[in-house]
Amino acid sequence: MQTNQTTLTEFILVGFMDHPELQIPLFIFFLVIYLITLVGNMGIIILTRIDARLHTPMYFFLRNLSIVDIGYSTAIGPKLLATFLVEHSTISFAGCTTQFFFFAIFVTTEGCLLAVMAYDRFTAICNPLLYFAVMSKKFCILLVIAAYACGFASSTVQTIFIFKMNFCGSKNIINHFFCDVPPLLQLSCSDTHIVHFVHFVLSMAIALTTSLTVLISYMAIVAAILKISSAQGRYKAFSTCASHLTTVTIFFGTIIFMYIRPGSNFSTDKDKIISVFYTLVISSLNPLIYSLRNREVKDAISRMLDKITFLK
Repeated sequence: MQTNQTTLTEFILVGFMDHPELQIPLFIFFLVIYLITLVGNMGIIILTRIDARLHTPMYFFLRNLSIVDIGYSTAIGPKLLATFLVEHSTISFAGCTTQFFFFAIFVTTEGCLLAVMAYDRFTAICNPLLYFAVMSKKFCILLVIAAYACGFASSTVQTIFIFKMNFCGSKNIINHFFCDVPPLLQLSCSDTHIVHFVHFVLSMAIALTTSLTVLISYMAIVAAILKISSAQGRYKAFSTCASHLTTVTIFFGTIIFMYIRPGSNFSTDKDKIISVFYTLVISSLNPLIYSLRNREVKDAISRMLDKITFLK
């Protein structure tokens, strides 16, 4: 690490500077997205804490999902906005390392939490009588701790391997809006095969484990829903999963496209657009998805607004 810092002290983030005519519209767009992310997810956190009817495992996991969304959007968003305000946006070697470390923690934890939430819905629909016995408070806390631990372990390993590579001072321009794996590997002066392998294996292991958990859970859920005799019962059961299924589809779709492929297929210019979705857009959509498609959240918002109106 010290050797790298003496050779290269900072990187230049290109961001979207290759489209100067779009600087102002893009700055406004990303600023709005980031503010929606902060306000929406803070709203979910507060709502699930103060409303006693939302003190259930499902909303405990949703609250942690909102915390993670705020975390990795904040790891990316402010620096991205800064690239629109200065001609050459730089990030120090230590800053780049820190940004990647926290981003990797939060994005991995998000995938794990989505898998945990799929298992929660599986238990609620397929074993409703045993739901609160299985999804006890202690077990839910252990699942969340495991999700964060997985994110921390994966991030630590990848950060060590990536930032122990040699970076030459003449190659310090990152054609991206944050310190992501593919553009960093392109800048390295050392052999990147081992780092490619470690990154691919870790990404594959986490993506397959979490996506298979989601897939198997929802296959069992669909089978259970089809056995429900009444159409209204089937609709009610499916509606409880619709919000989560929407988030899962967008998140895993973009993540798998970005990282579960050979290194030779990376195209940074195209990937910047895809990266926007899983770093910023999904985080801003989650509160909207869970509030607009979830009756319990909408009722909780209505009760909170009624209390505010009454106090006034």
